Amino acid sequence: MFEGHLEISGRSLPRTLLGTSPFTAAPHFGHRTWLYQLDLYNQPENILKVMRKSYDLGVWGIQLIPDPPVVDALSWALEEGCVFSIVGTVRQGEEVKDIKLLSRLGANSMLLPGAITDSYNWETITKYLKAIRDVGSIPGLATNQPFSTTEKLLESPVLDLFDIYMTPLNKLGYLMDTEVFMEKERLEFSKLMHKMDKTVIINRTLAAGILTPEDAFEFLKTVDYADIITVGVASEKEAEETFTMLGEK
Repeated sequence: MFEGHLEISGRSLPRTLLGTSPFTAAPHFGHRTWLYQLDLYNQPENILKVMRKSYDLGVWGIQLIPDPPVVDALSWALEEGCVFSIVGTVRQGEEVKDIKLLSRLGANSMLLPGAITDSYNWETITKYLKAIRDVGSIPGLATNQPFSTTEKLLESPVLDLFDIYMTPLNKLGYLMDTEVFMEKERLEFSKLMHKMDKTVIINRTLAAGILTPEDAFEFLKTVDYADIITVGVASEKEAEETFTMLGEK
């Protein structure tokens, strides 16, 4: 699953990306957030090990959240010859800085985060999407509320200003704006994604570690609208298990 590359706006993007949320010790990992802070965020050399292992496994794209330790580790990886294709996420409050940084790193695409997208401030969203395109990168949006935000985007003035849409997706509906995610909700979600008619990146497919890779990826076989997957792993062992399993599906 998710093998090879996609051509988007003249750029070639790998269909599997290494996610970086564990490296940033993102809060949605619950009790593991502190462990990730200690083992990864505070020790970027350990992030480098995971990046290197993932690259060796054929994961040649990275969904980069440009926190300083993650950027440091990526810079070291690039110096070692791990030529990652970068899909960057611009951080809220650091938009101008991050667009410049990601441009210097040669990011093929940049996404505005859910915190911005889900605010529905179309003027602000328009400004930053245009800034991303102006530096030669493919503009995109990420959401943390895919049901409500997708409906609003379909009627919004920014619909034609971005090419990539990143959304959480897992069989539990965890970290998605739905109380249940069974057949009815899954069909509704599929219809929304097809209506968007964008290149869709799916994230949080392991439900922040609640699902095993086997269980998570088996569900994704039922999905026909996902173009690219980003998966975060926190160790070389996790990288081996997760990306090997994905390649076998």
